[in-house]
Amino acid sequence: MKSILLVTLTALSLAGFVQAEGDASAGKDKTMMCGACHGADGNSAVPSFPKLAGQGEKYLIKQMNDIHEGRRVVLTMAGVLDNMSQQDIADIAAYYSAQTGTVGQAKADLVELGERIYRAGNSEIGIAACTACHSPTGGGNAPAGFPKLGGQHAEYIEAQLKAFRTGAEEPEKGRANDGETRIMRDIVSRMSDLEIRAVSSYIQGLH
Repeated sequence: MKSILLVTLTALSLAGFVQAEGDASAGKDKTMMCGACHGADGNSAVPSFPKLAGQGEKYLIKQMNDIHEGRRVVLTMAGVLDNMSQQDIADIAAYYSAQTGTVGQAKADLVELGERIYRAGNSEIGIAACTACHSPTGGGNAPAGFPKLGGQHAEYIEAQLKAFRTGAEEPEKGRANDGETRIMRDIVSRMSDLEIRAVSSYIQGLH
């Protein structure tokens, strides 16, 4: 009897941690404000704002929650998520995930270096290949929560990589929401501005 009660209590305690299931059709109506920066279908026309179309739901939900709870500071998102429930966030993530992302073009003079870093990294200074988490095509790993990168604006990618690099030394001033494993911070802390710019450009044209 005690074991049954324990199992029941455990199940009830975990119930609050179950992620809400997103409804893409409901999410469309909830993205009216988001569209001003990210585009109606999640394909932002402004290179400083990320494309969300085709992005994994798990990643989108984490980022929205991190922004809402202050673990990731995005000034242009201030207050936007304040009145949203977990269901709202899940619905928005489902909508954007169901959209098709557009692809840009890499700068010809940066392709060779960008491709080398993305596909092979740099073992001499401990830079891992981006393909390990983000896939050879840039599609990411949705179940693991690793974001899709292919087609993303180079300007946005470059800004985020530099933010992670700052966060490696000064978490309160840079981006540090890559968890205790510090996957992004440790990798980018070893990269030069040129390497960051090249891989960002390569990603913009990756599909």
